[in-house]
Amino acid sequence: MNQDSSYFFCGVGGSGMLPLALIVQARGNRIEGSDRALDQGRTPEKFDWLRAHGVTLHPQDGSGVTRPDQIVVATGAVEETVPDIGAARRVGAIIKTRPELLSELFNEAGTSVGVAGTSGKSTITGMVAWILHHAGRKPTVMNGAVMRNFVDADHPFASALIGDPSLFVAEVDESDGSIARYDPTVAVVSNISLDHKSMEELRDLFGGFVARAQTAVLNLDNPETAALAQTLPPGTAITFGLGEEAADLSAHDLEALPAGMRFTLEADGTRRPVTLNVPGAHNVANALAALGAVRALGVPTDQAVAALETFAGIRRRMEVVGSANGIAVLDDFAHNPDKIAATLKTLHAFPGRLLILFQPHGFGPLKLMKDDFIDGFVGLMREDDVLLMPEPVYYGGTTDRSVGSDDIASGVRAAGRRAEALADRAACGDRIVELARPGDRIVVMGARDDTLSTFAAELLARLGQSAG
Repeated sequence: MNQDSSYFFCGVGGSGMLPLALIVQARGNRIEGSDRALDQGRTPEKFDWLRAHGVTLHPQDGSGVTRPDQIVVATGAVEETVPDIGAARRVGAIIKTRPELLSELFNEAGTSVGVAGTSGKSTITGMVAWILHHAGRKPTVMNGAVMRNFVDADHPFASALIGDPSLFVAEVDESDGSIARYDPTVAVVSNISLDHKSMEELRDLFGGFVARAQTAVLNLDNPETAALAQTLPPGTAITFGLGEEAADLSAHDLEALPAGMRFTLEADGTRRPVTLNVPGAHNVANALAALGAVRALGVPTDQAVAALETFAGIRRRMEVVGSANGIAVLDDFAHNPDKIAATLKTLHAFPGRLLILFQPHGFGPLKLMKDDFIDGFVGLMREDDVLLMPEPVYYGGTTDRSVGSDDIASGVRAAGRRAEALADRAACGDRIVELARPGDRIVVMGARDDTLSTFAAELLARLGQSAG
């Protein structure tokens, strides 16, 4: 990457764009940007913070793109309808997609860790970041979510870690096919399941990803990742699994704690106790993946475990917002059947009814996975749990809107569980406040919408008032 260039990020406040902009800025480049959320007055504190950190913000109307020497960064898809892209075409500016730019930085690093998989990416990336930071390795880290260990007054949006450019850790996405651009030193694959692409496409993409790596870290509990391990030359895979004796790293005697997990780690023929401050069996699997990744980089297991025990988690991953009048409110990123299942299983390890607000992150995924969503909720909701759904997030554009929230809710009801689809999120909020009683846990689930966290905080405030 050339230093002293001028970059314009279209959607600069987005969870994938903001950390990338900060990493590019740290290398001596000027950063400008626009965002629909800024124009609509959403999350103003985020944009105030960006301005205070030297990012020049423009309306998303093309007025910020005026020079051919600007490099305009778009999200995965270059949408010609976005005014900034039109302006870039007119002035002859270079247009790059976010995956193009991120993979360039990643592939330039001497040592790189790519974390892929249908679920667990952000948490594993955060765990690897914290272990390497603890070990004094000064990694540069690009995460799609805020890492709570690195949050402080000056870094409220700590989804990036600015470190040595020659050691780069990044979450890598298969949903848009961009995983094919990355050439990792260490390739981590947590699991492979249907999310955005067909299984054939996914096998191809993940297969290529691990084949290009020096070391692959693979989950033996998932049939697809276990099959990948069989394709690699001896000595190039580090395997992990829950209770899986054949794995290089295995976890045994899992015990759920109110705010975490306890387990016995077996590695190199020795067993050691580990306590995590993040809940759920899925986080034990994430911890094993992180231990495998840092093992490939030469971090001793005892040192890695000591760091993991102080890992504080990822924002919006079963994050406890607070409690009021005996009712807990949690904020969670779960948005596909696997992630929803992990959240519900973890919450049901402890007593109390669940009031679940699930805001789908688009009409497309809802149509693709309609039956999986219904089966998932039906299989994991208890009789007194209640599911409440507003319509999917829709930011405009052409999309097939034939399957909506009501199709999911009615399918769940038909199988004997309680589910309601309401006109909008505000109506869901009113209904939750009406239903909630001491002992309940309210979980706000959904992705690609920063205002869900605000909604969760507002719910908590309302519950506190309702008893007054």
